[in-house]
Amino acid sequence: MIIALGSVGIAGIVVVVLIVIVGLATLRSMVNIVQQGQVGVVKRLGEYRKTHEPGLVIIMPFVDTLQTVDMREVPVPGDRQDVITKDNVVVTVNATIFTQVVDAKQALFSVKNFDVAIDALARTALRSVIGTMTLDEALSERERINTDVQEQMEVVTDKWGIRISRIEIVEIAPPPQILQALALQKQADQEKRARILQSEGQQQSAINVAQGDADANVRAAEGEKKAAILRAEGNRQAAMLEAEGRARAIETVYAAIKGSEPDSTLVAILQLDALSKFADSDNSKIVVPYESAGLLGAAQTLRAVLDGQGSS
Repeated sequence: MIIALGSVGIAGIVVVVLIVIVGLATLRSMVNIVQQGQVGVVKRLGEYRKTHEPGLVIIMPFVDTLQTVDMREVPVPGDRQDVITKDNVVVTVNATIFTQVVDAKQALFSVKNFDVAIDALARTALRSVIGTMTLDEALSERERINTDVQEQMEVVTDKWGIRISRIEIVEIAPPPQILQALALQKQADQEKRARILQSEGQQQSAINVAQGDADANVRAAEGEKKAAILRAEGNRQAAMLEAEGRARAIETVYAAIKGSEPDSTLVAILQLDALSKFADSDNSKIVVPYESAGLLGAAQTLRAVLDGQGSS
């Protein structure tokens, strides 16, 4: 009897424990917490019910299920893949795609696994875009590749509720022999550019020298012209000053003579004094003026004066 009661007690304890476990599991399935940056999609018996924002979410146990979807921007690094360009060169391409879910319902129910789908779509878009470009274009126009790949992917991902934020080409690697050929071509281009720049520099230097010589000649000619003008102006000014001085001297002498009221005797003495000064010079020549009678008259007058002084 005691053994039977003990068996019943153990069974009761087991039942209670099971009930507690089931209750905890039920409570755990009912109460859910959606983290910031995510949303919770509730499905009831496999059918879409509603989308919950971050926070506490309570659902019906055993009937509803909650699946969280990350709504943040997610970088999806792509694997390296070989792509053939338009000019039949095989290049290795690697790109990183930044995606963001904007419609959780579409992302879950319009495509089975959107992460795998985006990776496959990116590979196809890269092959399509680079296949329309030559090697030189692919190496130099990464922005164009990014834009074209993004446009092709958005045509499909918009229906999935996923936005392609941007695409970054990480690497475009041609084969080693192509890289060597490109290096040689780049070196030849640089040498050609250097020679062109050197010749242009020499040409510009010659032009500058010629221009400098021409400017120097022009400035020298202008200097000589200005100097000649200044000399002529100086000579003219000196001549004017000299003429002005002579005029003032003559005016002063004339005024003095006129003020002293000279008579014929004084005039005769002055004329004879001038003739004596000419005679004193060894290189002078005496020119008898046409009015010689005047000089003779002046001499006679002078002699009369001298005789008068002797007799007195």
